[in-house]
Amino acid sequence: MRVSLKILTIIFLSIPLYSQTQKSEITMENLGVEISNINISSIKELLSNPSDYLGDNVTINGKIIDVCPMMGCWIEVKDFYSEEVIRVKVKDGDIIFPKESKNKEVLVEGVFSKLDFTEEQAIEWKIHLAEEKGIQLSLEDITLDASDLVEYRVQGLGAQITTIN
Repeated sequence: MRVSLKILTIIFLSIPLYSQTQKSEITMENLGVEISNINISSIKELLSNPSDYLGDNVTINGKIIDVCPMMGCWIEVKDFYSEEVIRVKVKDGDIIFPKESKNKEVLVEGVFSKLDFTEEQAIEWKIHLAEEKGIQLSLEDITLDASDLVEYRVQGLGAQITTIN
């Protein structure tokens, strides 16, 4: 009985110590304007019905899967509930997305827009994106399909990046 009581006492006293080591600290980094649109649109919904949202102020959330390696002027955000990904582009210098924000959760407010590319512009864009990552492409390396001629994106105004430590 005494052994059982000692074991229970040790277990009881160690619970607060264990729970303290399991606590997470959440920090939020705000970039650009303060997010005021609290109606979150899913990326999948925006990309499935783009004409319904063109020019609208939207707020999206998801996981940052890529960051502009040169100037931090864009991020790619993956929808939490689908495989859809959208680029968030900001005016150079207005917001600089930290490279270490990759794989973090983000909330973004901005204007949903569409870019139409000519074939030449689409090729230049692919070359530019590759160069940002230190990859040299030649014209022979590039093939285009219809999806390369249109890009839907959010022109970012404000973002909130969440870090869980």
